[in-house]
Amino acid sequence: MIYISDKAKERVLKMWEDDHLSEDHFVRVSVTSGGCSGLTYNMKFDNAQQPTDEVFVDKDVKLVVDPKSILYLLGTTLDFSEGLEGKGFYFNNPNASRTCSCGESFSL
Repeated sequence: MIYISDKAKERVLKMWEDDHLSEDHFVRVSVTSGGCSGLTYNMKFDNAQQPTDEVFVDKDVKLVVDPKSILYLLGTTLDFSEGLEGKGFYFNNPNASRTCSCGESFSL
């Protein structure tokens, strides 16, 4: 399962509204090679679900993950932080053994 915090849900819904996205859109999260720690998190709004995608619904938000990324993201929470020290969206991943200082990449 992949989760979304209350703060991230609130921000996602506001972005959906601001961008006039339809109900068929969802949050796609994935992992790609790169970044200073080896793997990089990605998040985007999408409306093209693939047959092999894993689909999770948390707090009424649909989160979709490709089969390769799910191995790295199980148990992860998409969160949001704002303010002077805020990061924007970030991933709280219990599987990560090391993360970079910016929080955008990790390794297992």
